[in-house]
Amino acid sequence: MNRPGTPIDRRLTVAGATLGGLAVMLGAFGAHALKSRLDPEELGWWQTAVQYQMWHALAVLAVGFSGLAWARLPALMMAGGALVFSSTLFAMALGAPHWLGAVTPIGGAAMILGWAVLAWRATRG
Repeated sequence: MNRPGTPIDRRLTVAGATLGGLAVMLGAFGAHALKSRLDPEELGWWQTAVQYQMWHALAVLAVGFSGLAWARLPALMMAGGALVFSSTLFAMALGAPHWLGAVTPIGGAAMILGWAVLAWRATRG
């Protein structure tokens, strides 16, 4: 829990920082270790996963630093959605069964819902 006067949600800050750090590592891994091993479609999946993970890491960090309790649920939806979305794309790029592509939109929907709930809650204060 936050100390009095500390406007930071540490759990969200840790989650956002972890998602962001992993996005950088996975992006570098894809660019250097996998570039010659993945076909263009698989490399596209990898790059999409990294981009969406990083953007949502930044959003989760922003909410964590804001300390706004009403924004916690949308941030968790974004973080969870980014994990599902990106991990299924990473897995498929590395050779996992393509039926995982049916799971990917669940993560995308969670990210979209996170943004929608954030907007709705922001209008309500």
